[in-house]
Amino acid sequence: MDKEIIIRDIENKYQELGENSESYLKGLLHAKPINYWDYIEVDTLLSLQKPRTNFKDEEIFIMYHQVTELFLKMMVHEIKQLVSESFEEPMWIEKLDRLNRYTHMLINSFDVMKYGMNYDDYNTFRYALTPASGFQSVTFRLIEIYCTRLDNLINEEGKKRLPEKPTTQDYFEHIYWKDAGYDRKTEKKSLTLRQFEERYLDELISLASKTTGNTIEDKVLKMENCSEKLIQKLKEFDYLYNVAWPLVHLGTAQHYLDAKGETKAATGGSEWKKYLHPKFQQRKFFPTLWSKEELSNWGNKL
Repeated sequence: MDKEIIIRDIENKYQELGENSESYLKGLLHAKPINYWDYIEVDTLLSLQKPRTNFKDEEIFIMYHQVTELFLKMMVHEIKQLVSESFEEPMWIEKLDRLNRYTHMLINSFDVMKYGMNYDDYNTFRYALTPASGFQSVTFRLIEIYCTRLDNLINEEGKKRLPEKPTTQDYFEHIYWKDAGYDRKTEKKSLTLRQFEERYLDELISLASKTTGNTIEDKVLKMENCSEKLIQKLKEFDYLYNVAWPLVHLGTAQHYLDAKGETKAATGGSEWKKYLHPKFQQRKFFPTLWSKEELSNWGNKL
C-alpha cells in the first residue's frame, strides 16, 4: 500500500475519534518493538504453577487444568459472539466448527491426565487439594448459561421439585450440578459447593437473567429455514460437550479413583460416578433438535 494512503488512513482514523494523529505518530517513534515473550506474557504464564506438595506430577496436574480453562475461555469467546451479534448461517457454521474443534481437543487432552501422572503420586498429592474440585470451574458454567435455557440444566428429579412458574433463582436452586454437593434430605452443602456459590452464584444468576430469551438455543429456535448442515453442527457440539467429554472425564476418574476397586472419594466430596455421567446430568443444549429416541438414550451411544 502506498505510504501516502497509509498516512491518510491513519489521519482519518484518529480524526473520526476526535484525536490528533500527529500525537500518535510521535508516540510510535518512541515505542519499543514488540516481542513474543512480552506479547504472550510467557514469563507470567510459566510462573503460574504453584504446587502445594513436593510431588513432581502435581505441576502436570495444575498445567493441565490451566490449559483446560484457556480452551473453555476460547469457547466462551466464540459463544458470546453468537449470542450478542447477528450472523448469517456461514458464520454460524464457522463458529460451531471452532467450538467442535476445541471440544475435540478437550476430549483428546484427557490422555495427559490419564497417562501423564504417576498413579500412586496422584492418589497421594490430591488429598492436599481438598476441597478444591474441577466442579468449581465457573467458565464451564458460563458456557452452559450462554448456550441454553435454564430448564435444560435441570434433570428429571429437579424438574419435579420446580414450582409451576419458576424464577431464575428457582432454577439455580434445582440446577443439576447442585446435586453434586447438596444433600436434600439433611439440607447440608459440601464445603466445595458453599465456596463456589459464595464466589460465583450471584454472578451466574445475573448472567442468566441477562441472557434469558437470547441464548444460542433461543436464537436457533427463532431461525427460519435452518439448514441441515447447521443442525448437524449444533447437534455435534451438543453431543461432544454434554456426552462425549463427560464420559471421557468419567473414564479418567475411574482410572485413578477406581482402578483397583477402591472407589476413592473425589476431592470435592461428590458421588463422582453418579455426578459425572450424562445420564445423571441430563444436560442438553438443543433438545428440540433431537428425536425422542435420541433423548431417551442420552448418555448412551447415539
